[in-house]
Amino acid sequence: MALIVQKFGGTSVGSTDKIKAVAQRVLKNHRQGNRMVVVLSAMSGETDRLTGLALAMQHIPDQREMDMLLATGEQVTVALFAMAIKEMGADAVSLLGDQVAIRTDNMHTKARIHSVDPDLINKHLDRGKIVVIAGFQGVTDSGDITTLGRGGSDTTAVALAAAMRADACEIFTDVEGVYTTDPNVCPQARKIDYISYDEMLELASLGAKVLDIRSVGLAKRFSVPVHVRSTFSENIGTWVVEEDKIMESMLVSGITYSKNEARITIKQVPDQPGIAAKVFLPISDAGILVDMIIQNTTDGRLTDMTFTVLRRDYDRAMELLKKVAADIGAQAVSGDESIAKVSIVGVGMRNHPGIASTMFQILAKEGVNMMMVSTSEIKVSCIIAEKYTELAVRALHDAFALDKDNLPAEEAE
Repeated sequence: MALIVQKFGGTSVGSTDKIKAVAQRVLKNHRQGNRMVVVLSAMSGETDRLTGLALAMQHIPDQREMDMLLATGEQVTVALFAMAIKEMGADAVSLLGDQVAIRTDNMHTKARIHSVDPDLINKHLDRGKIVVIAGFQGVTDSGDITTLGRGGSDTTAVALAAAMRADACEIFTDVEGVYTTDPNVCPQARKIDYISYDEMLELASLGAKVLDIRSVGLAKRFSVPVHVRSTFSENIGTWVVEEDKIMESMLVSGITYSKNEARITIKQVPDQPGIAAKVFLPISDAGILVDMIIQNTTDGRLTDMTFTVLRRDYDRAMELLKKVAADIGAQAVSGDESIAKVSIVGVGMRNHPGIASTMFQILAKEGVNMMMVSTSEIKVSCIIAEKYTELAVRALHDAFALDKDNLPAEEAE
């Protein structure tokens, strides 16, 4: 008898017929003797509908009340799902985040989980019930409902699996698993059978949308094996596991891209201690994330600073930095929203030098200019003109032979 946590997203439970189909799938596992905990998102489109209602009431909705509103989406889904299970002859109980004591901080609309109390869930499981839990939501110590932000149901599922020491956490979605790159951009993209937590963390942070980055971080911290698979087939998907459980490490496991980037340059900044803090502190205080940073010394006294932010934060960042530039005596601030970030990721890069130079050669051969570069132990990211994104992804995917296992030469022989 295994304890399995399964999470189904909004597209998987987007209608009553789909809810019934998912219920049948869960019930099949339950009748095989498994203890089943099911985490559900709101039905597809429901969160957007509720957000629209909020905006009709208040220009900038109060975040506490927004959480109260958005949490109702999952409440509908779990109740309907429990009804479907009962109609099929089994027993189920639906529970909300506050009922299972998913404790979070006070950051409304993007709360972080502090703890989970599995006692109530275990009591229902011991009585033979399928336990259905609303994803995406929790409760503060003072009793306020919170939501976890985009991708929050993934995080709920992994947190529950960690707290209950589940045998597996299965994340069901509308794709077959994690692919070497976006199949919509590169038809030769291949489903990955196994990927390490570190690789998945990098892919999630660099634009891959299959798993929420916080859920991967939790899975790594508590060694929760995560199985990403399709709701609409029985095929095996992608296992996200510890690196030592993967037989071989490919040189490059995946290629991802993000068009949600903008580049900002502050020109002729005084090159002296404390200036960088004056530049980036207002950005940080405004809640704007900075990614790549490059500083070039020109004549020993002045320098140019270039960095990237999310495109949605570009206008706010530019407004703040024009004031900063005036205060520190910089010459000007310029920006560019027509950029993209393309990245290669693979734990096999740790012990094989030359991967970055190979990437640069491939892009140069295609006439793609690199504006900025950032590296870590297992990834290389380049900022390029947005119009070359698809070309760059396809060229890199082909050159690193991601349509088949690209093992290091001595291992592949």
